[in-house]
Parts: sequence; structure tokens; C-alpha cells
Amino acid sequence: MDGRVHGDELSDGIPVMEVTMHVSDVDKEDTTTYRVVVNDEEQYSILAEYKESIAGWRDAGKVGSKAECMAYINEVWLDMTPLSLRKKMAEWAKNPPPPTVAPVASAAEKTLVDRLSDGDHAVEVGLRPEKSVRLFKEAIDRDFVHIKFTGTRGGTELGMRLDRQASNLSQADFTQETGTAHVEGILVVDYVRVRCIADIDLKTLNGRGYLVKLEEIA
Repeated sequence: MDGRVHGDELSDGIPVMEVTMHVSDVDKEDTTTYRVVVNDEEQYSILAEYKESIAGWRDAGKVGSKAECMAYINEVWLDMTPLSLRKKMAEWAKNPPPPTVAPVASAAEKTLVDRLSDGDHAVEVGLRPEKSVRLFKEAIDRDFVHIKFTGTRGGTELGMRLDRQASNLSQADFTQETGTAHVEGILVVDYVRVRCIADIDLKTLNGRGYLVKLEEIA
């Protein structure tokens, strides 16, 4: 998924679902029926079947339980690079630009990825229309969260698909709004595949985070 996802759930078209399951109630059955939706960038998400469709998203043809819909997404969403970027990359492969000699970058000319990979940084959860633990929990439940690095000029907000295996919510009490949520996800920022790691304090929805470079997309 493209790391340069900006804005919030509503303005970006990422569906907001009413999910009643709590992390401490994992044994309770979620009887909600969901449907899989996809946008023009071929990015997938899920939406409760009874909810109205959101602008920019269309049905992908799969309806079922949350587990069935997430399994379907994992099966079909093999390349998280946005469609528009894949088209550009294919065009560049057919018609590569002439080679240039890149100047040696000074410390003051570090890329955004380099800066956010150097140490940890102040972050906050990107949420609209309000900044609340409830909306943060809903974002986690649909496996897509926004993390905003507040120390860059104007702030840098990154949207990422949640890596459930690497994330740790055992220290987060969403009912009491206390504790810390450790979230991780893989995304693409400025043509570099990275892992975003953040620890979020539920009292403030602020915390510390950083990027880990995985590979550059040629």
C-alpha cells in the first residue's frame, strides 16, 4: 500500500465500521456480515453489509464473516502498491529516463525515509472527524491505521495495513482508554518499501515511532 496516504477515514473513503468486538472479548462471536470493497487504486477494505457504500469504493463481490472477508483480501491483494504507481513503474520500465549522476547528499539533504528511519520520533494517530480511542479501535479492527509523524514540516501522515503478527495490543485497554498499543505495518513511502513501527499511549493517542527501510523500488 502506498505510504503517502493522507487524511482520515472519511475524506479518503476508508470505511468506518461499527465493530463491537473488544480485544478482551475475543471469544465472543462477531455475527456481523461484511462485504469486501475496493477502490480505484485496487486497495481493499471491509465494510459492514448494512452500511451504505462510501464514495470512491465499490463492492469486490465477496460477502461473509469478517474472517472470511479478511481471508479473501489476503488471497487477492498480493501487491499493495497502488495501481497508479504500478502503471508508472511499468511505463518507466518500458521507457527509462536517461541515466544521471546523482550528487552526494549531505546530512541536510536526507530523504524523508532516511530522516524517519534515524532514531524514533513523535507520532500521533491520524483520526477524523475526531481524535478518539473508539475511532482508533475501529481502525485497528479493519486492519488499517494512520500514523502521523508530527516533527516534519506540516506533519507526515502515513496510512498502513496493520501487521497483526508483529503488532501487540495486549497492553492496551480500549474500554478504560489506558495502556499502550504497539502497531506495525508495511507500506511504500517515496518508492521505498518500509515498515512503520509505533507505540501509542491510549490516554493521549500520541507516542513514538519510526520507519525501517526494507527495499527500494527501482
